Amino acid sequence: MRVFGLVALLAPLMLAGCSVHNMVLFFPAGPMAATELHYTYLITGIMMIVIVPTLLMSLWFPIKYHISRQHKEKYTPDWTFSYVIEVLAWGIPLGIVAVLAWLSVHGIQAIDPWNPPLLAKAAPNAPVEEVDVIATDWQWVFIYPAEKLVTIDELTVPAGARVDVKLTSTQNMNGFYIPQVAPMVDAMPAMQTKDTFVISQPGDFTGFSTDFSGAGFSWMRFAVHAVTPADFTAWVQSHQGAAPLDYAAFDAHIAPPQVNYGAKPSYFTLTDPKLFGEVITAAQMGKTYPVSQALNKAVADDDAAPTAGAQ
Repeated sequence: MRVFGLVALLAPLMLAGCSVHNMVLFFPAGPMAATELHYTYLITGIMMIVIVPTLLMSLWFPIKYHISRQHKEKYTPDWTFSYVIEVLAWGIPLGIVAVLAWLSVHGIQAIDPWNPPLLAKAAPNAPVEEVDVIATDWQWVFIYPAEKLVTIDELTVPAGARVDVKLTSTQNMNGFYIPQVAPMVDAMPAMQTKDTFVISQPGDFTGFSTDFSGAGFSWMRFAVHAVTPADFTAWVQSHQGAAPLDYAAFDAHIAPPQVNYGAKPSYFTLTDPKLFGEVITAAQMGKTYPVSQALNKAVADDDAAPTAGAQ
């Protein structure tokens, strides 16, 4: 038993090599993610009111009522009821559930992606940058209507600006999630959803899909860059003159299933201001993009296989 006890005490040391900086949820980069972390701490702390006493009692009861101590404890064979135990067994759980429910509702309302009251307080005068997002199999397409720019697997936004995101998908539901920045919101075919966030300071982050959507799901990641307003303007200007993109080109070359190994960004000039809406309409009319067996096999057989679209 001493050996097992020693192993239990030393077990946490096995995690010593883990970098806390990989736990990105604990390093929020904006008010939305910071609020999520705040409520996570609150709810976890409240749950400790249940967990800690339960763990302590699971140690104390076996020791206190072990057969070796029976001559020291009071024997009450006719005991049947205790008001104290009833109050503790029912009152505490009910109180905890009520508090957790209030916190959950209050937290969800604070970061409501359609119109978060939190950002109205945290960044009331922030400039607004609008971005339309289309999830394909298996890439992320970002449309900047004001800048007439389209990017694939790269989202660049001005730090300090309020980013209003509209989301849809070509055929599969995908969870749009940037852990350090924004709550997860699903991008769904034939529908429009919305997310809103602010990145307080310049920095680089990673976004990904949280919903399994087939063979290329593991590579469905995108880079997020928060830059100064001046750098954002320079970034937009640097991609002026890129290849034009309208719905026909999107439908033929971008929407069909394909894996972008390494999430290498691509840039286009938006020539169809209704592209986002046309994707929604096409999905509503039943438009789909079947995944070829050849593509499935290529992804399964070789992680480094060249990108290939469905035929």
